[in-house]
This record gives sequence, C-alpha cells and structure tokens, in this order.
Amino acid sequence: MVEKLVLGGPASQDLAKAVAEKLGLGVLNATFKAFPDGESKFTLDEKVSGKSIFLIQSTHPPVDQHLFQLLTASHKLSEDGARVTAVVPYLGYARQDKEFLPGEGVTLGIIAHLMRSAGVRRLATVDIHSAEGLSLFSFPTYSVSAIPSLVEYARSHVRANDPVVIAPDFGGSKRTEAFAQLYGAKFLQLSKTRDRSSGEVKVDDSKIDVKGKDVLIVDDIISTGGTVKAAAEQALRQGAKKVSAICVHGLFVEGAEKKLKSAGIDQIISTNTVPGEFSKVDVSEAIAAHLGTLDE
Repeated sequence: MVEKLVLGGPASQDLAKAVAEKLGLGVLNATFKAFPDGESKFTLDEKVSGKSIFLIQSTHPPVDQHLFQLLTASHKLSEDGARVTAVVPYLGYARQDKEFLPGEGVTLGIIAHLMRSAGVRRLATVDIHSAEGLSLFSFPTYSVSAIPSLVEYARSHVRANDPVVIAPDFGGSKRTEAFAQLYGAKFLQLSKTRDRSSGEVKVDDSKIDVKGKDVLIVDDIISTGGTVKAAAEQALRQGAKKVSAICVHGLFVEGAEKKLKSAGIDQIISTNTVPGEFSKVDVSEAIAAHLGTLDE
C-alpha cells in the first residue's frame, strides 16, 4: 500500500494541516525558504521515494512567488520518486483561460504546461473560475465545490429576510444559482460588461425585484471588488434592505474592502482558500472528501 503524506506550502499551511488531520495523514517534513532578494529555495527533510504526496499550496498574491514555490516543491518531490498531487485551492491565472483580445497569451495553458513539467500527476482545485479551463491540463484535474460549505455558513450566520441571491454576471451564474437552490432563496442574474483594456465594470441598470429584501451577492472571486460593488449599488438603489457579499476566493486587492463597505455592503464572507480577515468558511472538509477518493 502506497504511503500518503500531506505537504503544505507557505500559502496554505493551516489549510494543509486541517486536510491532513481530516484524512488521518502525516505531514511531510520539508523547508521553504525565501531570500531577501525574492528568490526561493525548497529542501526535503525526509525520503519520499514511492510515496504519494498531496502538495497543498494556493497561488493567491503574491501569485508568482506562490506558484514558483509550488513548482519547485513538486519538481523536487517528483525527482526524488514521489507521486505528486497538486492541491491548489485558489488557482491563480485561472481567469486567463482563453485569448480574450488578439495577441494575448493563454496563461492558464502555460501554468498547465509548467505543472506537468514539474512532475504534477494530478490537480485538485476549488471552484475554478471556468470549467473550460480544466481542458487545458493534460493530466487528471478536478474542481471541488465550496458552495455547500458557503451555504451552511450563511444559513447560520447571515440573517436574511425574504432573501434574494444575485449573480453579478453570467460567468458565475450556475455556481450562484446552485447556492440559491441550496439556501432556499430566489435567484437573479445581472448583466455585466467589462472593458478588456481598462478593466472598467458596468452593470446593466435593469429593474430587479429586491425592494425590501435582503440580498446576497455570490461570486467565485472578489479581487478589486468592482463587480460586486456595482451589483450592490444597483440592488440598494432599487430598494434592497441589506446586502451581503459572499465569495469562494477573497483576494481583496487595491482597497477592495473599503470599496465594498463604502458601497453599503453589510457583511463580507469568503473561504480559507485565500487566508484573510473574511476567510470565515473552512474548505478543508470538502478538499479532504475528494482526496480520500483518489487511488494510486
């Protein structure tokens, strides 16, 4: 029987420990070191030949540093005879899964190539931005859903009167609709346009039935907060009583928190795929449940 171990990268130490505990697995002894000039080094502290390693490392900001740590660890593990499953709760560059403008590189395809070259045999992530992106990988991939965990948390921590769940755009509407069904709320989808050059977001100001109701805006990622801010402002203009923002991956860059609060958002909730102030929902159980099904 192949021995299985968990290795947590610098971006996901606590999450890796929680997954290991739920699976009843040991934690691999290894050292990640970052030098003052930004370079990284990875050192294995025990033999791994013939073992199966769940390498858990999100690639949230600083994205490139966390990605390189993942690749160097995977390469060394593979080189020393381990079978590597990369568990990347937040997969950076997943939004760049196609050529949106002429001449753009499909960055997720490059990530897929780098992972394969670094010895990754399988990939597990959480709520990848678009399922189409999984097709860019030449090895088995799986996207775990955090929606049931978010719904469970929202039921006990979000006091909503006559709730309405809103998808701020079409891209994440299926995920948000699943949240609404599990939560037992009405589902609405807004229409959004984004200028691919400037990044400016505009939400169509059409009539929506939210007057006197509590709104939950659910998306996969909150990055700068522009999309959710625009959706919240529209809901409040049309009479929503209260607005909460819920996401799987909370990056909250470029003053997103301040932006969301200034828009009148009452509560912000995200998962621990990206550690932070609003990471209130633990996805370790969902990840462990998937990893527990994998055979060598």
